[in-house]
Amino acid sequence: MFAKKFLQRLKFDSYRDYVENGAVNVPENFNFAYDVVDAIAKEEPGRVALIWCDSAGEKKTITFSELSRMSNALANFMTARGIKRGDTVLLFMRRRWEYWVLMMAMHKLGAIPIPSTNQLKAEDIKYRIDTAAVRAIFAFDDGHILNEINAAANGAVEIFTTDDIDTALKEYPETFARVPNENTDTMVVYFTSGTTDMPKMVAHNYTYPLGHINTAVFWQRLHDGDIHFTLSESGWAKCSWGKMYGQWMAGATVFVFDFAGVFTAHDLLTAISENHVTSFCAPPTAYKMLIHADFTKYDLSALEKAEIAGEALNPEVFERFLNMTGIKLREGFGQTETCVMLFNNEWIEPKPGSMGMPAAGWDIQLLDERGRAVPDGTVGEICVSLKNGRPVGLFQGYHKNEKLTAAAYRDGIYHTGDVAYRDADGYFWFVGRNDDLIKSAGYRISPFEVESVLTEHPAVREVAVTGIPDPSRGMAVKATIVLNKYFQASDILVKQLQNHVKSRTAPYKCPRVIEFVESLPMTISGKIRRALIRTLDSAKTTIIDPVKDTLGLKDEK
Repeated sequence: MFAKKFLQRLKFDSYRDYVENGAVNVPENFNFAYDVVDAIAKEEPGRVALIWCDSAGEKKTITFSELSRMSNALANFMTARGIKRGDTVLLFMRRRWEYWVLMMAMHKLGAIPIPSTNQLKAEDIKYRIDTAAVRAIFAFDDGHILNEINAAANGAVEIFTTDDIDTALKEYPETFARVPNENTDTMVVYFTSGTTDMPKMVAHNYTYPLGHINTAVFWQRLHDGDIHFTLSESGWAKCSWGKMYGQWMAGATVFVFDFAGVFTAHDLLTAISENHVTSFCAPPTAYKMLIHADFTKYDLSALEKAEIAGEALNPEVFERFLNMTGIKLREGFGQTETCVMLFNNEWIEPKPGSMGMPAAGWDIQLLDERGRAVPDGTVGEICVSLKNGRPVGLFQGYHKNEKLTAAAYRDGIYHTGDVAYRDADGYFWFVGRNDDLIKSAGYRISPFEVESVLTEHPAVREVAVTGIPDPSRGMAVKATIVLNKYFQASDILVKQLQNHVKSRTAPYKCPRVIEFVESLPMTISGKIRRALIRTLDSAKTTIIDPVKDTLGLKDEK
């Protein structure tokens, strides 16, 4: 396990032992491409770094030796084309194997990759080109994205395709002299998904990969011989979480399934089975789909570990997956701005729906609006104290935006904008974004908590809970619901769902308005756009009429 080079120890007796002694040692002038990929290539040239396949049946296996040599060739190609240290480069590579070679080449060269999803449109791409002052673009032409890129670039940015990459790998030298870098240099930039505002540019420096030792070694519990499969497309930070840095340092092989279009449960389970995947990580939406499949049709005997991140985990999903596989889902929490900050680790019993406990090196505090620590059981903003130093893996700031950076870093604290509470056992429970919290009749209501209860009802396939104006309470709870097959929208079903919530949680959390829809608005990363639902409701002037409010709920404190 290569990670042992950066840790004092790999084994710990308890969670407390891990927290006190599990900090990462950061070398000077660290560069993952040279100091990990090239180093492994030298020590174990035949070790497999990547197993890649696509939905058309093509398959490719890449060793660390091959990855090292190919990334050198691409670094030479980019240098010849005038791309240099500090240049920003957009990548639209879906899940193509060339993405991993490109990333290592750019780390070696010192250029700054901006991984981007192939689902973007020309307007989105132009915003990124202009905001990030993009020097070049690399893309896999999937029949859509190249047209959008050309429309956005309008000839002002040099564009390379996978054909150019294939040619470069044949024609350019496979040796490359090390380009010096500082740990504080910007290594990669990610645009946020923009759920509440325009996407921001999150800048991570060269120590960022070391932060993912927590992600891979201690959350995903990977080791030599593991084959790890994280579902994410290369355009999202979750790809860095699960398909590259930490996994290779943990000794695992990264498995990539490059599917075209929308994947199915059969696609995923077949890929896991045929490639002997031992560890799987995906967002809740994927697990919600998987638990409706017949697992007995697939050989999942190699699968030992499963993790979940992206949004909070519904306990119903946890229990059904456990019953079907015998595997306890281990939730983790972080942001584009971080690596894993909180997770259900090997020393604690996971509580379904809980984010777990803080990672080593992360001083997590829950604070109120005045910056005061809140007691257990009380909702507060998830904040990271920097008084004992900056945790490895925390972003250095918003690229080219000092104002946004200053707003996030105040008084020696990083403010995540997410809110949670901690129970008496020290477990953290996600409540939502500050903007998503519903304040009704003096209560602070978590949308996720109500969504979890509603998801337990057999009629509910997907649900988003938001607040709408209420003349007597300030805000009231609204549920926007996608029904499961064979269920019909009706006033009777509305009452059944409301009674279901009342029977399982406090009456003030019950949705006074329920709307049935065909689908929920999602970001391109698969997160529910509650802000858009609130905007649409506002445009419809949806409010509670106290005369017509026949729910009969009594608000009591």
